[in-house]
Formats: sequence, structure tokens, C-alpha cells
Amino acid sequence: MKQLLLTSIIIYPIKSLGGISLPSAIAEERGLKYDRRWMLINENNIFISQRDCSEMALITVQFAEDGFLLSYKQDISKEIKIPFTIQNGNTLMVKVWDDTCPALHFSETIDKWFQELLGINCRLVYMPDHSRRYIDQHFAKNNEVVSFADGYPFLIIGESTLADLNYRLSNHIPMNRFRPNFVFSGGDAFEEDDWRKFKIADVSFFAVKPCGRCVITTIDQDTAQRSNEPLKTLNTFRRKNNNVLFGQNLLLEKGGMVKVGDHIALDEYAEVEL
Repeated sequence: MKQLLLTSIIIYPIKSLGGISLPSAIAEERGLKYDRRWMLINENNIFISQRDCSEMALITVQFAEDGFLLSYKQDISKEIKIPFTIQNGNTLMVKVWDDTCPALHFSETIDKWFQELLGINCRLVYMPDHSRRYIDQHFAKNNEVVSFADGYPFLIIGESTLADLNYRLSNHIPMNRFRPNFVFSGGDAFEEDDWRKFKIADVSFFAVKPCGRCVITTIDQDTAQRSNEPLKTLNTFRRKNNNVLFGQNLLLEKGGMVKVGDHIALDEYAEVEL
């Protein structure tokens, strides 16, 4: 019997900026703690991502004593701190895809740091606990909410899934192109497509739907350079209903702590034809 193990946990405190690999994390309703609670917006209060500005990939985020330390890969002297959370700020109604929800504008000084670094007009906002952004009701189990993530609170991908893709590519790509929260070992390629319900240790999840991928997967996260892969290759064998599928979106059933090395136990497994 195969043994499924959690091998990586990653959070992305600011949407579309660098991720932080963690040995453990707390799974909450709207995602892992601190995951995508901050976001850059444009002058129309619409979210900004690497789709619009690939240079966002060059900003790293790491834990500091009293907040997150942001730095620039091309010039590490350019750094700034933001707090883990904020309680006060100017309330703005911001847009993420088709959703509109309240967010707190934090600091014009921070805005200026991003503007000078990225060369775009932008502001940094935070999602407070009282902000409720609901997931697509067609896939909701209990009227769940989500952070500033594209659509769902969590994303999981198997190591074998990436290995299968890399076997088909001339130049291998790392997992960070796909920005998962969880990576696991021990499974077959793309088997997460067929999961319905599972546990990581004592924390239980619903598998919602395979994740449709966009051009961010074609951006090298170390250089911000764009190419046509892996979407070109994925289009040849992972396309369904005008979406290229890679990874599985998740909702939380019961929260708690997850740790690298935890066992993954499948409770329900549904055969889904792609």
C-alpha cells in the first residue's frame, strides 16, 4: 500500500509575491495562517498579480521578529517590513476577479516602496478578519470564505505530478511555478485529480476541483522572465473545457496544525475522467 506524505508547506503572505516554506502551519477556513492576506491593487482597486507585472516574482517575503521582511532579489539592500496583521486603516472595496470585498489600506510609505521597485501605480491592502469573500457557491460545502487567493483556500500538488510534466519538458521547471500550499510524495502522477476527501494528520479537507492554470506558470520565479512553457506542453494532455489543469483546489472541513512529514489518508476517492 502506498504511503502518502506531506513534503512541503508554503504560504504566500502577499498575493503573487514570493512564498515562504514552513515546517508546520495552521489550516484555517480561508487558508493557511497568513496566506494571501495582503495584496497589491491598482488605481481602480483591482488586484495586481504577476499576470500584470512579472517583476513581482523578484520580491521575496520572509518571517522577521515582528512582521514580514520584504526584499528584492536583484538588490537585497532594498527591503522593508510589514506587520503580520493590522486592525486599522482606510477601508477600501477591492476587487479580486468577480469578487468585491473590504480591505484595509496600510501605508503610503509602503506603497511608494512597491511603486519605485515595480514601476507601477499600486497600493498594499490587508484583508481583516471581518472581510468575507465567499468561494464559488457551485463548489461550496458550508458557505466558505477565502483570502485573496484566486479562488480557493488551499492548493495541493503531488511530486509525481510535477515529475510527469518534467519528463515531457526539454527544460525542467520547479514546483514554485504552480504556487501550491501543500506538496506530497508517494502518489501516482495526477492522482490528486481524483481525491474527494482526505486528512493530513488530523486536519480534514474536501478536494473541490482541479486547478485551472494561467500564464503565471510560464514566469521563471528567479528571473521574472516569461516563456511559453509549461502551458504549451500542458495544453497537449491536460486541457479540459478550455482550462489547463494542474493541482487540486481544497476546502477545509476541520482545521488544525499540519506538519511536514504528516501522513495523508484518503477518506473518499472518486474516479474523475479528464
